[in-house]
Amino acid sequence: MTSLLARSKATLASRPARVLTLLAAVAVTAVCCYLFLDVTGSWTYAMKIRSRQVTSMVLVGYATAVAAVVFQTVTNNRILTPSVMGFDSLFVLIQTLIVFFFGAGALATFDPRIKFGVEILAMIGFALALYWWLFGKRAKDLYVLVLVGIVLGTLFASLSSLASRLIDPNDFITLQDLLFASFNTVHADLLGISVVLVVAATVYALPLLRQLDVIALGRDHAVGLGIDHRRVVSRALVVIAILVSVSTALVGPITFLGLLVANLGRELVGTFVHRWTIPAAALVAVIALVGGQFVLARLLDYNSALIVVINFFGGIYFISLLVRGARL
Repeated sequence: MTSLLARSKATLASRPARVLTLLAAVAVTAVCCYLFLDVTGSWTYAMKIRSRQVTSMVLVGYATAVAAVVFQTVTNNRILTPSVMGFDSLFVLIQTLIVFFFGAGALATFDPRIKFGVEILAMIGFALALYWWLFGKRAKDLYVLVLVGIVLGTLFASLSSLASRLIDPNDFITLQDLLFASFNTVHADLLGISVVLVVAATVYALPLLRQLDVIALGRDHAVGLGIDHRRVVSRALVVIAILVSVSTALVGPITFLGLLVANLGRELVGTFVHRWTIPAAALVAVIALVGGQFVLARLLDYNSALIVVINFFGGIYFISLLVRGARL
């Protein structure tokens, strides 16, 4: 009987392990192709630029994937991602207000580290204010937090739209370029700061993984199994706020990437256990960003932004999730 259980357990674990191995191989191949293929001119200069771009894509992909998987776990909903909380809209509002009050030229003169710090502090402060309101003296339902985030995100988007209509048309063109996520202009100093913040958030989140497996069963089941649901969710939301703030402030908003990679990673490994789903989602994100950028820029020689393609397919996948959910 014991040997039968051991074989069953090994069989269940074999699929996630095989999937992660395959995804890791594809991700490494994509990174190597992006770094070493089609290099013209100085190898030193090319490696400097490409390694910075690859590092930023890997970092943003990892942060977005972890935040999306954890957020879907604590909300117990596969179609929600941290973007519904208004982080993207707040980022757009900050950029729009800078251009509105100081002009597009001010963006070039601002110290990027100060601008990066202000954006991160604004987004983390916004998230923590919502969390404090949710988990204050009168605890409220988690879905109230999501609804308030959606309402505030809509408010930020409306204010951004109003301000963009009042700015100079030339400044508006510059602003539009800033609102598309780009991996070509990432500052090296900002990349180092981002790595430190993401690593710190990861270390803080590691003890939560097994408890998140129980949280995925639902609040009532988790409480019945002895999990301090409020404490775990509070810590998970702090991790989400840090990861989303860093990735958004570093390259800009990527609306559907989290939704896409979180669900694909979960479907590929065939389990809800976070020690499998989080690495799978992160590897899918790396493949999508690095591999997609390589195919788009080097093989197809297109000038289109990769984020436009990701949001297009992510939107289609989002609709398919809604249709499948309606049929159940």
